[in-house]
Amino acid sequence: MATPSMEDYLERIYTLIQEKGYARVSDIAEALNVHPSSVTKMVQKLDRNNYLVYEKYRGLVLTTKGKKMGKRLVDRHALLEDFLRIIGVSEEVIYDDVEGIEHHLSWDSLTCISCVVQYFQEDSSRIENLRRILELENNTEV
Repeated sequence: MATPSMEDYLERIYTLIQEKGYARVSDIAEALNVHPSSVTKMVQKLDRNNYLVYEKYRGLVLTTKGKKMGKRLVDRHALLEDFLRIIGVSEEVIYDDVEGIEHHLSWDSLTCISCVVQYFQEDSSRIENLRRILELENNTEV
Protein backbone atom coordinates (compact mmCIF):
# COMPACT_ATOMS: atom_id res chain seq x y z
CA MET A 1 0.00 0.00 0.00
CA ALA A 2 1.38 3.39 -1.01
CA THR A 3 1.73 6.12 1.59
CA PRO A 4 0.35 9.62 0.87
CA SER A 5 3.88 10.80 0.13
CA MET A 6 4.46 7.91 -2.27
CA GLU A 7 1.17 8.75 -3.94
CA ASP A 8 2.20 12.38 -4.42
CA TYR A 9 5.43 11.28 -6.07
CA LEU A 10 3.73 8.69 -8.28
CA GLU A 11 1.08 11.18 -9.35
CA ARG A 12 3.72 13.76 -10.26
CA ILE A 13 6.01 11.25 -12.00
CA TYR A 14 3.10 9.91 -14.03
CA THR A 15 2.07 13.45 -15.02
CA LEU A 16 5.61 14.43 -15.99
CA ILE A 17 6.00 11.34 -18.15
CA GLN A 18 2.64 12.03 -19.81
CA GLU A 19 3.64 15.64 -20.50
CA LYS A 20 7.34 15.31 -21.37
CA GLY A 21 7.91 11.64 -22.07
CA TYR A 22 10.29 11.34 -19.13
CA ALA A 23 10.74 12.36 -15.49
CA ARG A 24 14.18 13.20 -14.15
CA VAL A 25 14.99 13.59 -10.47
CA SER A 26 15.49 17.33 -11.01
CA ASP A 27 12.08 17.64 -12.74
CA ILE A 28 10.36 15.82 -9.89
CA ALA A 29 12.15 17.91 -7.27
CA GLU A 30 11.12 21.13 -8.99
CA ALA A 31 7.52 20.01 -9.46
CA LEU A 32 7.14 18.95 -5.81
CA ASN A 33 9.31 21.76 -4.43
CA VAL A 34 11.64 19.36 -2.61
CA HIS A 35 15.38 18.68 -2.65
CA PRO A 36 16.73 16.27 -5.25
CA SER A 37 18.13 14.09 -2.45
CA SER A 38 14.58 13.62 -1.12
CA VAL A 39 13.44 12.61 -4.59
CA THR A 40 16.26 10.10 -4.90
CA LYS A 41 15.31 8.48 -1.58
CA MET A 42 11.65 8.25 -2.56
CA VAL A 43 12.43 6.98 -6.05
CA GLN A 44 14.56 4.23 -4.49
CA LYS A 45 11.64 3.37 -2.19
CA LEU A 46 9.23 3.30 -5.15
CA ASP A 47 11.70 1.04 -6.96
CA ARG A 48 11.78 -1.36 -3.98
CA ASN A 49 7.96 -1.41 -4.03
CA ASN A 50 7.90 -2.20 -7.78
CA TYR A 51 6.21 1.05 -8.86
CA LEU A 52 9.17 2.00 -11.02
CA VAL A 53 12.64 0.94 -12.10
CA TYR A 54 15.38 3.39 -11.17
CA GLU A 55 18.97 3.32 -12.31
CA LYS A 56 21.28 5.93 -10.86
CA TYR A 57 22.31 8.49 -13.51
CA ARG A 58 20.08 6.78 -16.09
CA GLY A 59 16.61 7.81 -15.00
CA LEU A 60 13.47 5.95 -14.16
CA VAL A 61 10.66 4.09 -15.84
CA LEU A 62 7.26 3.33 -14.35
CA THR A 63 6.36 -0.33 -14.14
CA THR A 64 2.91 -1.54 -15.16
CA LYS A 65 1.95 -1.32 -11.48
CA GLY A 66 3.34 2.24 -11.30
CA LYS A 67 1.54 3.34 -14.47
CA LYS A 68 -1.74 1.90 -13.23
CA MET A 69 -1.40 3.58 -9.83
CA GLY A 70 -0.20 6.86 -11.38
CA LYS A 71 -3.20 7.02 -13.70
CA ARG A 72 -5.54 6.16 -10.85
CA LEU A 73 -4.07 8.97 -8.73
CA VAL A 74 -4.28 11.52 -11.55
CA ASP A 75 -7.88 10.47 -12.23
CA ARG A 76 -8.68 10.75 -8.50
CA HIS A 77 -7.30 14.28 -8.43
CA ALA A 78 -9.31 15.30 -11.52
CA LEU A 79 -12.48 13.74 -10.10
CA LEU A 80 -12.17 15.68 -6.86
CA GLU A 81 -11.51 18.91 -8.76
CA ASP A 82 -14.65 18.28 -10.85
CA PHE A 83 -16.67 17.57 -7.71
CA LEU A 84 -15.53 20.75 -5.97
CA ARG A 85 -16.29 22.80 -9.11
CA ILE A 86 -19.79 21.32 -9.31
CA ILE A 87 -20.57 22.23 -5.72
CA GLY A 88 -19.35 25.76 -6.31
CA VAL A 89 -15.95 25.88 -4.63
CA SER A 90 -13.84 28.82 -5.80
CA GLU A 91 -11.21 28.02 -8.44
CA GLU A 92 -8.58 29.76 -6.32
CA VAL A 93 -8.79 27.10 -3.61
CA ILE A 94 -9.73 23.94 -5.51
CA TYR A 95 -6.17 22.67 -6.06
CA ASP A 96 -5.12 23.16 -2.45
CA ASP A 97 -8.37 21.64 -1.19
CA VAL A 98 -7.89 18.56 -3.34
CA GLU A 99 -4.30 18.23 -2.15
CA GLY A 100 -5.61 18.37 1.41
CA ILE A 101 -8.35 15.76 1.05
CA GLU A 102 -7.31 13.33 -1.67
CA HIS A 103 -5.34 11.02 0.64
CA HIS A 104 -8.08 10.87 3.25
CA LEU A 105 -10.90 9.42 1.18
CA SER A 106 -11.45 5.72 0.65
CA TRP A 107 -11.76 4.34 -2.85
CA ASP A 108 -15.39 3.48 -1.95
CA SER A 109 -16.06 7.14 -1.17
CA LEU A 110 -14.41 8.13 -4.44
CA THR A 111 -16.69 5.74 -6.32
CA CYS A 112 -19.71 7.44 -4.74
CA ILE A 113 -18.32 10.89 -5.58
CA SER A 114 -17.77 9.70 -9.14
CA CYS A 115 -21.44 8.74 -9.39
CA VAL A 116 -22.49 12.17 -8.08
CA VAL A 117 -20.20 13.95 -10.55
CA GLN A 118 -21.52 11.83 -13.41
CA TYR A 119 -25.12 12.58 -12.36
CA PHE A 120 -24.53 16.33 -12.51
CA GLN A 121 -22.43 16.24 -15.68
CA GLU A 122 -25.12 14.31 -17.56
CA ASP A 123 -27.47 17.30 -17.38
CA SER A 124 -26.07 20.81 -16.93
CA SER A 125 -29.44 22.03 -15.61
CA ARG A 126 -28.77 19.93 -12.51
CA ILE A 127 -25.62 21.94 -11.84
CA GLU A 128 -27.53 25.18 -12.37
CA ASN A 129 -30.23 24.05 -9.92
CA LEU A 130 -27.62 23.07 -7.35
CA ARG A 131 -25.86 26.43 -7.71
CA ARG A 132 -29.19 28.26 -7.17
CA ILE A 133 -29.81 26.24 -4.02
CA LEU A 134 -26.28 26.92 -2.76
CA GLU A 135 -26.63 30.61 -3.54
CA LEU A 136 -29.89 30.77 -1.60
CA GLU A 137 -28.25 28.98 1.34
CA ASN A 138 -25.29 31.35 1.31
CA ASN A 139 -27.60 34.38 1.21
CA THR A 140 -29.63 33.19 4.21
CA GLU A 141 -26.64 32.49 6.47
CA VAL A 142 -26.28 34.81 9.45
